[in-house]
Amino acid sequence: MKNADFILRTFELAKRGRGLTWPNPLVGAVIVKEGKIIGEGYHHQHGGDHAEVDALKNCTESVAGATIYVNLEPCCHTNKQTPPCAQRLISERIKKVVICNLDPNPAVNGKGIELLKQNGIEVESGILEEEGEKLNEAFFFAQRNKLPFVHLKLATTLDGKIAMPSGESQWITNEKSREFVHELRSLHQGIIAGAETVRSDNPKLNVRLPDYSGPQPKRIVFTRTGKLPDHAHVFTDELKHQTLIYTQAPLSFDFPSENIIQISSLKDAMDDLFARKFVTLFLEGGSNLASSFLKEGYINRVSLFMNPSFLGSGKNALSDIGLTQLSDRPLLTQTESRWIDGDILISGRIK
Repeated sequence: MKNADFILRTFELAKRGRGLTWPNPLVGAVIVKEGKIIGEGYHHQHGGDHAEVDALKNCTESVAGATIYVNLEPCCHTNKQTPPCAQRLISERIKKVVICNLDPNPAVNGKGIELLKQNGIEVESGILEEEGEKLNEAFFFAQRNKLPFVHLKLATTLDGKIAMPSGESQWITNEKSREFVHELRSLHQGIIAGAETVRSDNPKLNVRLPDYSGPQPKRIVFTRTGKLPDHAHVFTDELKHQTLIYTQAPLSFDFPSENIIQISSLKDAMDDLFARKFVTLFLEGGSNLASSFLKEGYINRVSLFMNPSFLGSGKNALSDIGLTQLSDRPLLTQTESRWIDGDILISGRIK
């Protein structure tokens, strides 16, 4: 097997931790000795063993003289819950480390590689670098920009409507699409909705998949006026302690003060969310809030679910985003599309 094959295997292992490792990235590790895999591991969940340590624990023989393949540079700093991995690889007498991506975290970012080299370990990096960035796109963006990565979900008809003129919107897309949305929810730390959506749809903003046992995302509500229905699910159900409210005015009902954040701008909210270690957020509505995020450049990925139907009139998916010329319109790159039981899903990164 070639280096790229072993790195591809680290991707497969890393994906087993999807939705469980935030705010940490997805990482897998493969240990090879004399051409044979002797250990594999991955980062299972935040606070647990890192991939390198998990792989070392799973080894079937001594790792002295072996090569370890890992999709992210081994950490070397001590300001975290788990011991540094670079030092552990040195103590285990690993001979060579093959890496996909450098860690963008300023506390690492090349320092892990340098430490390994200083201790006589051969290091090769940049294998399938682009694919590795895509695997951990939210983590890389957040570390580099000091902002959460925001994934916008839209569900529309072919003519871009999300609701009837009366406000009726359940359901625009089919059951399979809605199930897939729950899968997407499970991969994010928080789900965002605006006051308009809370008032009209009373969403639960949680993950409701059969046999799902992972963590429930935080529910994040934005309001300008502070006027919200106190009986809404997100304020009254068993997950109410996981609801954060970002408001520009005093709230219209009593709610735990630690869950209410007074803001004067969207930037205030994004800075606060990053400070709370949110790396990835799923924005589900409504149109005005989505448009504000898009206008201010806070949308990073879009997933558009389109049902093959028309409404003609009704509520648009987006409101004004401040365009003055066609060339300024936001464009999707790295686009992918698929059919979901008759619905069309188009997803991509905002350029």
